Amino acid sequence: MEITAKMVKDLRDKTQAGMMDCKKALNETKGDMEKAVDLLRQKGLAVAAKRAGRATSEGCIETYIHAGGNLGVMVELGCETDFVAKNEDFRAFAKDIAMHIAAVNPAAISREDVPAEMVEREKAIFIQQAIDSGKPQNIAEKMVTGKIEKFLAEVALLEQKYVKNPDLTVQDLLNELVGKMGENISIKRFARFQVGVE
Repeated sequence: MEITAKMVKDLRDKTQAGMMDCKKALNETKGDMEKAVDLLRQKGLAVAAKRAGRATSEGCIETYIHAGGNLGVMVELGCETDFVAKNEDFRAFAKDIAMHIAAVNPAAISREDVPAEMVEREKAIFIQQAIDSGKPQNIAEKMVTGKIEKFLAEVALLEQKYVKNPDLTVQDLLNELVGKMGENISIKRFARFQVGVE
C-alpha cells in the first residue's frame, strides 16, 4: 500500500510524533492507522523506559486556579534541559496535570508514595465490610487484596485515568511526552489547596 502525505499528516495529528517516525510506523504497519498509533505509543514507552534513570534538574512550576478562586493546584515538573522546560507542549502538559489534580484530588504521585496509614485504614474498612457480609476472616483478607489494588490505582496520580481522556492514564500521557521530547520528565510534587478544607 502506498503511504500518502495525508496519511502521515493524519497520524502526526493523532500522535504528535515526528513526521519521519509517522512515515516509518505507517510503512511498518502497511498503512494501518490504528496499528501505527499503537506502534508509536510502544516506541514512546521504550524511550520513556530508557530515559527513566536520568536526572531531571530543570523544569517548571505551573498552577491551576478553578473558577471562583476556591480551589487551586501547584505542580512541579522536572526535565533534563531548560530547552524542554521552556517548550510549549511541556508547559501545557504541566497545566493539564494541575487541572487533573484539581478535579481528581490524588493522594500521592505513585502508589509507593501513598501514606501507609491511609492504606491500613482502607484495609481495615474493607476487611470489616467483608466480615460483616458473612465472609470468613481468611476469605475476607484475600478479597481485600484486590480492593487495595483498586484503591491504590484510584489515589495514585500516575495510575489515575486522565480526566480529559479516560482511555489513558496520567502515566500514559507522561510516557507520550517523554517519547516526544526525547528526555526524562517527571512529576516531582504537587500541592492542592481548597478553601475551607484542611
